[in-house]
Amino acid sequence: MLYLLQHLCQLLYDSRIGTSIRESDYAFSIIESIHVLGITLLVGTIALLDLRMLGAVLRSISVTRIARTVFPLTWSGFVIMFVSGFLLFWAEAAKNYTNPAFRIKILLLLLVGLNPLIFHTTIYRRVQEWELLEVSPWRARTAAIASLSLWGGIVVAGRMIAYF
Repeated sequence: MLYLLQHLCQLLYDSRIGTSIRESDYAFSIIESIHVLGITLLVGTIALLDLRMLGAVLRSISVTRIARTVFPLTWSGFVIMFVSGFLLFWAEAAKNYTNPAFRIKILLLLLVGLNPLIFHTTIYRRVQEWELLEVSPWRARTAAIASLSLWGGIVVAGRMIAYF
């Protein structure tokens, strides 16, 4: 299985698209800039909701109102981040396969994906009971802290990829 994954990474790396992105004077930098904008949009909107659940911002606005307002932007950021991230990976797939910072980033992305899944199937089901409280219940605050911590780790790991 690992050999197959490594072989796939090498195929992506050696492909015309991977080579074109990697060897272009501007493509990699432009895609990387778009990736940063996507991350900013995604993490910024998630952070706003997380900080609201921690009672740090917008205490007078309900959690569901903030969620409904920011989710279209959150999903837009996700799509931008995912597509640009895949293109960046494509250009450097063989190198990223063995990069410890990249592996940490992928692990953190998997964990951060579990956080909303758990949150929305547990505490958020009863959001109408607590959404107007200035500070959310401890489980919602725990999910918010986990989210902020994981996204912070993803950003740091992503930045560290260039140094390994």
